[in-house]
Amino acid sequence: MNPAAPQIPPLSPGGEAAEHGTSLGHDAWLRLRQNKLAVFGGATLVIVALACLVGPLLSPYGYEETRLELGASGPGLPHWLGTDVLGRDLLVRLLYGGRISLAVGLSATVVALTIGVLYGAVAGFFGGKLDAVMMRAVDILYSLPFTIFVILLMVFFGRNFILLFVAIGAVEWLTMARIVRGQVMSIKRMEFIEAAHALGFGRRRILFRHILPNVLGPIIVYTTLTIPSVMLLEAFLSFLGLGVQPPMSSWGVLIRDGAEKMEEFPWLLLFPGTVFSLTLFSLNFLGDGLRDALDVRSSKD
Repeated sequence: MNPAAPQIPPLSPGGEAAEHGTSLGHDAWLRLRQNKLAVFGGATLVIVALACLVGPLLSPYGYEETRLELGASGPGLPHWLGTDVLGRDLLVRLLYGGRISLAVGLSATVVALTIGVLYGAVAGFFGGKLDAVMMRAVDILYSLPFTIFVILLMVFFGRNFILLFVAIGAVEWLTMARIVRGQVMSIKRMEFIEAAHALGFGRRRILFRHILPNVLGPIIVYTTLTIPSVMLLEAFLSFLGLGVQPPMSSWGVLIRDGAEKMEEFPWLLLFPGTVFSLTLFSLNFLGDGLRDALDVRSSKD
C-alpha cells in the first residue's frame, strides 16, 4: 500500500462511508452550548457565585460592621450600593447573604436529592406491595402544606441555621422520588435489564450500575429546578423571621428589611431583589437548557 495514497473511509453495509459516532454526553454538551439562554444562565451563576465567595474577602467592611452616624445612605462612594439603616455596607451584606442563600439552596437540594433518588429507585425497582406502601406514604406527605410543615420543624427544633438545610430538604424530596420511580419502572422493563437478570447479576448491581445511570438526565434537570425552589422557600422563611437570624444575612433577610423601608429607602429592596431574581432566572434558564440537551429524542432530529 502506498503511504502517500489518500485513505478511504470504511464503507457501511449500504456502500456509504461510515460516520464516526459520538456519545450522548458530547451531543448534549453541543446542544447546551447552542442554547443562548442556558449559556447566559450558567455564566451568570458562575459570576454570582464567584462574587459572593471572593467579594467579602476583598471589601474593607464587615457584614456586621455598623456605622450609626451614616444611617441609610444612598448608593455612591465609598459604599457603592449604599448602606442600611444601621450604616452597614449593603454590597458586603448582599454578597455575604448570597453565600447563605446559595449554601441553603445547594445543601437542601443535596438532602432532597439523596432521599428522593434512593426512595424512588427502591419503590420503582421492587414494585408490588412495597411500592404501594412507599408511594402511599408520599401521597400522605404531599397532602400536608409544605410551608407549614417546615415552619413547625423550625419552631419545634429551634432556629438552628444547620437545621434549616435539613428542614427544607425534608419536604423537597417528594417530587424527586416520584420522578425517579417513574423512570426506574420504565427502564427496568427494557431488554438490557432483562439481559442483566439473565446473566445472573444481583439486584443491587442492576439498580445502581445499570438503571440509575440511565436516570441521571432527569435527575440533573430536576436538581437545577429544585435549587431555585429551595432558595425561594428559604427567602420566604427568612421574610417571616423563621430563617437566618441577625446579624447574619441572606437574600431573604435583605428583601424583608428592604420591604419594611421600601418607601423611604428603595435601594434596600431594589438591589437584593434584582440579584435574587437574576439568580432564579439563571437557574431556570440553565434547567430548561439541560432538559432540552439531555432529551434523547432531540439527538434524532
